[in-house]
Amino acid sequence: MANLKDKAISLLASGVAGMQTSDGKTTLYTVPAGKKAVVTQVVVRQPTASLAGGTSFSLGDGANADTWKTAVNLSTVTGTDDYFVVTKNDAVVSAVFDAGDEFGVKPVTGATANADATLDVFGYEFNV
Repeated sequence: MANLKDKAISLLASGVAGMQTSDGKTTLYTVPAGKKAVVTQVVVRQPTASLAGGTSFSLGDGANADTWKTAVNLSTVTGTDDYFVVTKNDAVVSAVFDAGDEFGVKPVTGATANADATLDVFGYEFNV
């Protein structure tokens, strides 16, 4: 039977990340062996504290997590029940993620407060 992740946009991974600049990159999702993946959106939700001051976050693979979306401003996420949906939303060609690629988040100018948040990565996988 086919995996739902091969047939529909679905939750690929969910993880908790540190949201201050000093926290560095957090890997949220690793593309499985024999697969490629397309990320369609990331939901940032339920921070442990306000993300005010967090004006630049990068999402993607590589050491700087800067291959999918950069300069994401999350400073308006100030309540612990808030969420923010990040989509690619541009007309720029993007490469798919290969097996073993580690998709994550990196605070470039992170939150002022010592905050963590849950990030849900949505998209789909397909066979190589």
